[in-house]
Amino acid sequence: MTNIGAGGVAPSLIKASLSRTGKWAGSVAFIGGAASDILNPLAPFAAYIALVASIAAAIIAIAIVLRLVLATKALPALIFATTAAAVAGGVYGLQQQTNAQNGVIAGLVPAIAGLQQSMGIVSVKVAKIEQTVTETQKTVEEVKQSTDTVVKKTDEIASAQQQQTQQTAQVQKTTEEVKKQTETLAAGQAQQQAQTEKLQATTQQIAASIDTIAKGFAALAAQGGAIAEPKRPDEFYHNARVYELSGDMLNARRSYLAFAGFDVDAIDPYTRFATLLRVQDGKAGAREVFGALADKGKALSIKLVHIQQFDDAQRLDKLNAFIAAHADFAPAYFLLAQEFSEDRLGAQTLADKRNEAKALTRFTAQEKDGGLLKYFVDQTQLADWLDRSRSRLAALGDVLDPARFVPSLTPMRSNQGWSMTISLPEPATAISWRMGDSGPFTDTGFLALNDQTTGKPMPNPSFEMPDSTVAGTIAIKYLDIRGRETGPFDIRFDPETALQQGNKQILDQFWTSWIAFDASGNHGLVYFTQMLSYRCAIKQVHYSLDGAALDKEIKMPPCDKKDPYAIPYEYQPYFKVADSVKSMSVQVTYTDDTKSPVREYKRQ
Repeated sequence: MTNIGAGGVAPSLIKASLSRTGKWAGSVAFIGGAASDILNPLAPFAAYIALVASIAAAIIAIAIVLRLVLATKALPALIFATTAAAVAGGVYGLQQQTNAQNGVIAGLVPAIAGLQQSMGIVSVKVAKIEQTVTETQKTVEEVKQSTDTVVKKTDEIASAQQQQTQQTAQVQKTTEEVKKQTETLAAGQAQQQAQTEKLQATTQQIAASIDTIAKGFAALAAQGGAIAEPKRPDEFYHNARVYELSGDMLNARRSYLAFAGFDVDAIDPYTRFATLLRVQDGKAGAREVFGALADKGKALSIKLVHIQQFDDAQRLDKLNAFIAAHADFAPAYFLLAQEFSEDRLGAQTLADKRNEAKALTRFTAQEKDGGLLKYFVDQTQLADWLDRSRSRLAALGDVLDPARFVPSLTPMRSNQGWSMTISLPEPATAISWRMGDSGPFTDTGFLALNDQTTGKPMPNPSFEMPDSTVAGTIAIKYLDIRGRETGPFDIRFDPETALQQGNKQILDQFWTSWIAFDASGNHGLVYFTQMLSYRCAIKQVHYSLDGAALDKEIKMPPCDKKDPYAIPYEYQPYFKVADSVKSMSVQVTYTDDTKSPVREYKRQ
C-alpha cells in the first residue's frame, strides 16, 4: 500500500492522478454544474451535488488515511468528487448571491429560460429529476450511515487509547506513591533510631549529672549550715533540708521550689517536698503545687510524686498507668508496693501481700550494678528504701510461691455421707463450692457468729455430700475481706482414698484406744473395738503378749465402704488372754503400706 505521511498522499502520486483524471473530471463537473443550474426551478440540485460530492470526498480521504483502500485506486474518485463539489458549490453560491431562482444561465440566456417554460419537456424531465432526487437522498442517507459508523469506530478507538493512557498514568501514580511511602518509612525508621540513640545519650548524661549533684549534696551535708547564695541544684536541696530540720518551713519551701526549677529527675527531693506540703497545705495543696510543676517540667520523678497526692483508688489507677508507660522507672515499684502494704491498708489480704512482694522484688532487682543510684540525690534515702524493702520481703516469706497458700479440703466420712471441711489461707467473707468442671457454685452459708477479723458473719467452712459421691474435682472459691473473688481452686477428691486417710488419721491420733484390757469388768478379755471401727485404713495388725516379737495377727473383716464403721454382727471384737499376761505390743500396717510405731499397752 502507498505510504501516507502526516501531510497526506505522496506528491508524485497526486500529480499523476491529476494528469490522468483532472481533464475529464473537470469537464463532467462543469456539465453537471450547468445542468443543475438549468434545473434549479425544480430543486436546488447544485446544493445537493455539492453536499454529496463533499461527503464522498471526505469518506474517500478518511479511507485513504486509515489505509482502508489503496491510494492508487481511490485518488481518481477523490479528485472527481472534490472537483464536482467545487463546481456545484460554486454554482450554488452564484445562485444565492444573484438570487437567481431559475438559475444563473437562464438569467443570461433567454433561450434557456424559454426551454424551462416548455412544460412538455419539463414534465418528463421533472419526473426523472424527482426520481433522481429520491435516489440522491437515499444515497445521502447511506453515506451518512457509513460516516456515522466510521466516526463511531474512530471514537471507540480513541476511547480505548484514552483508557489505556489513564490506566498507565494510574499505575505510574501508584508506583510513585509506594516509592514515596517506602522512602517515608525508611526516613521514619532512621529518625526513630536517631531518637533512641539520643535518648540513651541523654539518659547517660542525666545519670552523670545526678551523680555530680549527689556528690555535691553529700559534701554539703558533711559541711553543715545553709548556703548563703545557692546557685546549684545540690545547694538548693541542701538548704531545703537544713531549713526543714530547723523548722523554717517557708525558706525550706522556697529552696525546694528552686531545686524543682532545675527539673532534676531524682525522686527523694520531691517526696520530701511533698511531705512538707501535705503538712502545711494538706493533700489538695500538695496536689496543686506538684500539678503545676509536672505541667512545666519533664522529670518523671515530679510526675510520679504528683500522682502520690491523689486519693486511694484514683492514685492506684494513675500509678499503674505510669508504670505501664515507664516500666523501667524503678522508684515507681517501691511506691506501688506501699499501696498494698500493711501500713497503708491495716489488714492485708493474700492478694495484697503478693502484690506488695511483686513490686518490692521489681524494685530491689534494679539494685544490681548501682541501677538505683541514678534516681536519688540523698543516698541515705535510697538506703532507707532498700532496708524497708528487704525487711518486708523477709516478712512476706514465700507468699509468691503458687503452690502455697491455697485452700485445702478435709473429708470426713460418716454413716450418712461425707462432711467436707474447707481450710482457707486467709479470712473470707463468703465461700462457695462446685463438684466437677462446670455448673453453678453453691454457697456454704454462714455460721451464727461473727468473724473477729472482718466483723462480719463467719462463712460456714464445711458442706455435705452424699455417700454415693464418685471420684472427681471439687472447685473452691471465696471472697477475701475486700470483697475480691479468689479462685476457683481445683481439688481432687477420691472417696476411697479419703476414707482410708481419714481413718488413718484417727487411728494415729487416738492410738491409746486401740487396745483395752478387762474392759467393763470383762476380766480376761482384750478388746480392739476402735481398730475394728476404723479398719478401712488397716491392711494388717500384728501383736505379741509380754514382749515385742509381734508374732501374732488380728484378722480384720473386710471394709464395708457403704457402712464403713459398722462391726459385722458375727465378728467378736475381743479375744481371751491368761491372767498372767501383763502387757501387749501392737503394730498396724496401713493400706498405704506405712507402719505405725510399735505401741505397748500395760495391763492394770
